[in-house]
Amino acid sequence: MKRFYKFSLGTIHFFWIILFGLTVVFAFLSPNLILGDNDVFGTSTTLVTTGLLIFLVGLLLSLATFSGFRQKLSWLFVTNKYRSASVLLVLVLVLQVLLLVFVHPVAGFDAGMLHYAAVSKDRVLEAEVQGYFSLNQNNLPIMLVMRKMVEITGQTSWQFFDYVTLFFVDLSVLLNILTVRVIAPKAQAFSMYLQGAWLLVFPSILMPYTDTWVLPLVSGYFLCYFVLCSKRFPAVWRFVAAGLCGSLVVLTYFIKPSAIIPVMAIFLLTFLRVLAKKIAWEKSGLAVGLLTLVVLAGFGTYQVVNHAIDQQDYIQIDASRNIPIIHFASMGITGTGGYDEKQALDMASLATKADKSEYSKEIIVKRLKELKVRGYLAFLVTKHNANTADGTFGWLKEGNFFRENQNPSQEGIANKLKNFLFLYGAHIADFRFAAQLVWLFCLLVILFGWGKVTTEIWIMRLSLVGAFLFLLLFEGGRSRYLIQFLPCFIFLASLSWSNTKSNLQKIMTWWQADGVDV
Repeated sequence: MKRFYKFSLGTIHFFWIILFGLTVVFAFLSPNLILGDNDVFGTSTTLVTTGLLIFLVGLLLSLATFSGFRQKLSWLFVTNKYRSASVLLVLVLVLQVLLLVFVHPVAGFDAGMLHYAAVSKDRVLEAEVQGYFSLNQNNLPIMLVMRKMVEITGQTSWQFFDYVTLFFVDLSVLLNILTVRVIAPKAQAFSMYLQGAWLLVFPSILMPYTDTWVLPLVSGYFLCYFVLCSKRFPAVWRFVAAGLCGSLVVLTYFIKPSAIIPVMAIFLLTFLRVLAKKIAWEKSGLAVGLLTLVVLAGFGTYQVVNHAIDQQDYIQIDASRNIPIIHFASMGITGTGGYDEKQALDMASLATKADKSEYSKEIIVKRLKELKVRGYLAFLVTKHNANTADGTFGWLKEGNFFRENQNPSQEGIANKLKNFLFLYGAHIADFRFAAQLVWLFCLLVILFGWGKVTTEIWIMRLSLVGAFLFLLLFEGGRSRYLIQFLPCFIFLASLSWSNTKSNLQKIMTWWQADGVDV
């Protein structure tokens, strides 16, 4: 069994090296990093990006040249790291609120349909709305949650739901910080800095949708899992965490099913460790009790939520028209592996679930025959690029992303902000460049973090391997689908930071001693 355990870890490591390595390469090659005229997007960076680069280069040169300057920054960001990181997060929160005050455009695609259906009882009587939710029943739970918020608060504006999204995203950040404090207290400050930088270039707070609303649930079940596994906490805390963990996992499943992939990674690694006798859970009454509570809480939550959905009378849907999961696999192998309008329309026209499944099977078989083995492997590499390279996480990539004019003027604060975020904004290339730098920094911290691999790191690696493979097999084609897995990237970068610093110091020492002679 120990050999099987080592073989399993080796297999995980093999896929991790390939998939994550390609992710880093693709992030480097992203057109988001093109300076000046960008033929891919038809845009151009401005003096904003020039100023950012001058600042970064000047900062690096000052750190390398002036010891006094280096000591002052060390005092500010290392000696007083928790205060500085906290101030940074508060400032980012203020900027987020200001953004929502001035910019809150109504979106199209699925997010727009959720809002449209949630705010008015009359609208859900429309055939188009009923048809959408009959086909896309996976989006029914979040729409019902939005409807409940409307009933409780009386608020129906898109801006209101933007504030809700902001709350969920920032709650996820807070839970992530607590999780890092549980598993690696020394990495907490770095985690706060990293998440502050990420939030500065994360405009998806303007998009109330499953991608962002599921984040606190994912962060929450990670926190609960690590608390219930930690012997540092009293038994009562661990039992509370076990109950919450089971419930949060189920709620995650209802909001965005693919976001439970890390849960599968946790169970798989736990099973392997039990087989290898690294965990003797059968001898621990506490462990059995915790596991039992997780299962019972999850089962109970599932029954309650599923019953509420089955009994809801807000919108009438035809359950037999639900799109089968194989449809997303057929879209995942068509074109660039992303959304395919023709297949979506065909799904709507086919009457039964069996017909939909058969149609999707035919597409998959036909496409595999066309590609063959070499072509399919090349397709997967190209698709992985589309799935992971973009540090804006698919911003503006959906059809009919915003319903208002995408070419803002330069008058007023709102329009000046929109110029960074709208498709034809004067500074959209500047935003893409900055977002890509943050994404690349996160990936490089993970890349250079080789060294001792802890159980927590194995969990995060397997979670991301599962995420990468899922997006390769099913609908992908843009990095928006990575948003649900952002806590995994944050945790892995935080856990890697200590090794990254050490490894970079070794590289610099080697370079100064021998690098010139190579």
